[in-house]
Amino acid sequence: MSNAAATSAAGGGAARRHVDIVMAGMARRRAAERRFRLYGRIAIGVGLFFLVVLFGSIVSNGYSAFWQTELRLDVKLDASQIDPQGGRDPAILGRADYGGIIKHRLREMFPEVHGRRDRIALYGLVSNGAAFELRARVLANPSLIGQTVSLWVPADDDVDMLMKGKIKRAGPEKDRRLKDNQLRWIDQLKADGRLEKRFNVNFFTRGDSRDPELAGIWGAAVGSFYTLIVTLLLSFPLGVAAAVYLEEFAPRNRWTDLIEVNINNLAAVPSIVFGLLGLAVFINFFGLPRSAPVVGGLVLTLMTLPTIIIASRAALKSVPPSIREAALGVGASPMQAMIYHVLPLAMPGMLTGTIIGMAQALGETAPLLMIGMVAFIADIPRGAFDPATVLPVQIYLWADSPERAYVERTSAAIMVLLAFLIAMNLFAVMMRKRFERRW
Repeated sequence: MSNAAATSAAGGGAARRHVDIVMAGMARRRAAERRFRLYGRIAIGVGLFFLVVLFGSIVSNGYSAFWQTELRLDVKLDASQIDPQGGRDPAILGRADYGGIIKHRLREMFPEVHGRRDRIALYGLVSNGAAFELRARVLANPSLIGQTVSLWVPADDDVDMLMKGKIKRAGPEKDRRLKDNQLRWIDQLKADGRLEKRFNVNFFTRGDSRDPELAGIWGAAVGSFYTLIVTLLLSFPLGVAAAVYLEEFAPRNRWTDLIEVNINNLAAVPSIVFGLLGLAVFINFFGLPRSAPVVGGLVLTLMTLPTIIIASRAALKSVPPSIREAALGVGASPMQAMIYHVLPLAMPGMLTGTIIGMAQALGETAPLLMIGMVAFIADIPRGAFDPATVLPVQIYLWADSPERAYVERTSAAIMVLLAFLIAMNLFAVMMRKRFERRW
């Protein structure tokens, strides 16, 4: 009995030691898991921190571009200067010296200003676009001729930056963009209620300009619209057709394997390579117009096709084989089974992939630079064959400009572009949630 008890005690001790070893190992594994989760939270926190810093920097630099400093002028529209013949002919009205009228009104407001240099400094408080604002108003309503009208015109970009606190008043006069006399005139205009910040409608309704206070994103937005329309019309049907053929009808051999490998590789090719291809083929060989949305759409089609094909094939794979088999079992041909049964069920996934591909195309810059869409274009494009630029290229151009006022417009344009990209991705997520089928 004593030997059996000793053996039992020894076995129990070994079991306890084994349990202790297992528990110690579990404790180490749990500690390692806790550390891993902590590292994951730290990584997410660091990523969110830098994301907040990035967005905070963009918003802090760009929100002020949505307001523009404007100057109120009470301008007398003298008929002898604008329409000496009295016929109200638009051609004659358009040739009038509206800039001279603006300058004459400024001299009346500051009669103490004499000398050529001081007058040039005074005229510099008003944007070059003030004359065009007055001209457009007269052409729209010729009955104003002979009256005195109150007109809000954009102030010069230096005045705008001063009003927004981006230019300091302190320091020696020779080191400032605004001289002492200009600061006195600005203070007087502010005291008279003639200088204030107003919502910058021109930023959303005009094209690019050499003057920062007149520059807008509408031309680039229209160019992006035409470019994306061309991309969508070409890439979606081609991508879906290629995916359907490769997934449902193509024989499994070395050639289809080679095509699939190349499609996957094309999805990882740098976008500038597609720009070089577009430059060599569409412009140099086919002679299509440089800097046109149709060429940009063709280049972006080549770039987005792999993404759409891969997403469409994944959507087709997600449809259960029983759908195809049931359709074939009741007498449908393979093409009928695909068109009437499989394709409608896979279409939400295809559309989601297409939207993501279009969002990628909207943010591309490098391939469009290669086909000439980096040119300065002030006019709003009227079609896919007109010269145009796009929002990312517009941002690139403004970021390279030396004027301080372009800094805020660069950030503001980035905010608009990000808003479009976020909206497109949210739409893709909503579509996936709305039409997703659980099998």
